[in-house]
Amino acid sequence: MRTPRGRVLLGGTLIGMVLALMAGYVVWRGAGGDAGARAGNLDLHRTGTLLHVKAGGGVVQSTMDGTWLGAGPHCVRAYAAGGTLACLRGLGRRFSAELEVYGSGGHSELTLPLWGIPSRVRVSASGNLVGWTVFREGDSYLANGAYSTTAGIYDLRSGAHYGSLEDFQPLLDGSPYRRQDVNYWGVTFAEDDRTFYATMSSAGSTWLMRGDLATRTLTALRRNVECPSLSPDGTRIAYKKRNGQRWRLHVLDLATGADTALAEPDHVDDQPAWLDPHTIAYTKPGPAVFAVPADGGGAPRRLTAGASPSPVR
Repeated sequence: MRTPRGRVLLGGTLIGMVLALMAGYVVWRGAGGDAGARAGNLDLHRTGTLLHVKAGGGVVQSTMDGTWLGAGPHCVRAYAAGGTLACLRGLGRRFSAELEVYGSGGHSELTLPLWGIPSRVRVSASGNLVGWTVFREGDSYLANGAYSTTAGIYDLRSGAHYGSLEDFQPLLDGSPYRRQDVNYWGVTFAEDDRTFYATMSSAGSTWLMRGDLATRTLTALRRNVECPSLSPDGTRIAYKKRNGQRWRLHVLDLATGADTALAEPDHVDDQPAWLDPHTIAYTKPGPAVFAVPADGGGAPRRLTAGASPSPVR
């Protein structure tokens, strides 16, 4: 494990306090603490439906054509897979957030306090792993008022908290990368519940990183890939690609390296989601959820008002 990068202000102290509180709280919940909190009347096993966060917060479940089916907890970002719902929310105080995880029965199974502003959340296909991203401040290499990002992963099977991805060893061109200005965001999981992908930024560049939970390493695969989302068959990455001050949605074939621009012409600042092997969903200002074919053809279509789309598979 590489040495974590330095923090200024109260960063290091707050991280330690949060982790200590979190460890005790997780044990308490696992021992049968507050099991009354529920995910509303969401059906986390009703395949072919869509979860999204409505304006102002609150998870809604609908059919793909917009028919309302149920409602769930208040979240800023939400994602569901394998009967697990991950809800990322702010707590109304500066850089104070929490991740709440609901199991297949709809009961709250885990609450993690986080230091940051909610940004992204994902669940592995099995429902066993949860990954998140928050915005932070206080890194020593940043100018006053600038934000960085922190991403983490939790294993619901073992209770293993992998902390920040900054504690993993990044590998660039086969060699350890040791700069201190490293940031990670946009976790997405492979089906083996060991491999994951995320974005790393450093020195003004971004890379698609393939992570390994067993070895705690991250291997750089390609530049200029942000907010990756792995396809259901594990062969392609949907992502946003920077072009000047704009992001355009693309799909990368992991085997061939072929990169396809999607038919959405607008700037999209979101981590896309795969509705199915052929369709990408994402959020645009409004907010509203749109979908576009993954092969670069067709045209974008509006699905519903809201944000943070998550198909139930």
